[in-house]
Amino acid sequence: MNVSVRPDEVLDAVGLYCPVPIIRTAERIRAMTAGLILEVVSDDRVILVDLPAWCRSTGHEYLGHAQNGREYRLFVKKNRRREKTP
Repeated sequence: MNVSVRPDEVLDAVGLYCPVPIIRTAERIRAMTAGLILEVVSDDRVILVDLPAWCRSTGHEYLGHAQNGREYRLFVKKNRRREKTP
């Protein structure tokens, strides 16, 4: 997939394996402002399945990925949390 996204922040998760890259992504996204884009750099192929699934379950927008050698660059846009109404 050819992705030309300009991230606002980059998370280096190279050398970390499931579930650590997702845990770190969640921590970083939580600290970001809605509308910003996070690039996650990983060498764990499992993240190609895990990150889109995490985005679906949390309401953030998965923008795609690009591969650079053995590393994957995945992009997530932080969306506003859906607030539960009483």
